[in-house]
Amino acid sequence: MRAFFMVGGRKLSYLDFGGPGTPVLALHGHYNEASAFTPLAEALAPRWRVIALDQRGHGDSDRAPDYERDGYVADVAAFHRHLGLGPVPVLGHSLGGVNAYQYAARHADRVTALIVEDIGAVVDSDWRFTRRLPRRAPSRQALLDALGSLAGCLECSVRRSEDGWGLSFDIEDTVASQKALSGDHWPDWTAVACPTLLIRGTRSDELAAGHARDMIARRAGAARLVELAAGHVVHHDAPAGFTAAVTAFLSGSG
Repeated sequence: MRAFFMVGGRKLSYLDFGGPGTPVLALHGHYNEASAFTPLAEALAPRWRVIALDQRGHGDSDRAPDYERDGYVADVAAFHRHLGLGPVPVLGHSLGGVNAYQYAARHADRVTALIVEDIGAVVDSDWRFTRRLPRRAPSRQALLDALGSLAGCLECSVRRSEDGWGLSFDIEDTVASQKALSGDHWPDWTAVACPTLLIRGTRSDELAAGHARDMIARRAGAARLVELAAGHVVHHDAPAGFTAAVTAFLSGSG
């Protein structure tokens, strides 16, 4: 079920995949939206009920005046309040992973378990790549062809508009968001109090193996690492392994 709520005059959209299970909040990465978690939600049901946010400027959510760290975290807090849920597990990929661990660090009483997919405590986003993405194409297939190897991961973000086919995020907004994401976030990572699972793709160009191990070491037994044969979008590249790791972690932490 798709639904909406308002924050500061902006509309935020989310997908509640429903079911009787324990809620898990899910936060997507740049270039994606809530529907990217559809396969994971189906695989986790009925034990877990995934509720995924279209983050500011993505999917069916409104564009925002800025894409700074505090704004993203405030959106997650508003999302959680809107749902009327108690403490829950939170899962995030890339951009969503940083948002998830910053939310967990700053609202420790609201997060029971944390899953971070392929993003570090220090981030250096290559925003120049974003400006090379195709902006419009005459057909859906032409856009997917222009995306090349990225088509599988970005297919959920493809939209038709009056001037052709494009992606459900603004290129310059995404550049601003990536610039604001870059930085040293160690204080938030080390402040997380709940059990944490860090999932890394062994072919990732975003999270280096050494940095991932340092993240685990600095959490002194409160976090563990799973590495899967995948690139940066682990839930897409290795869905079965990703689901198994998430299921085992959630079952053990909750």
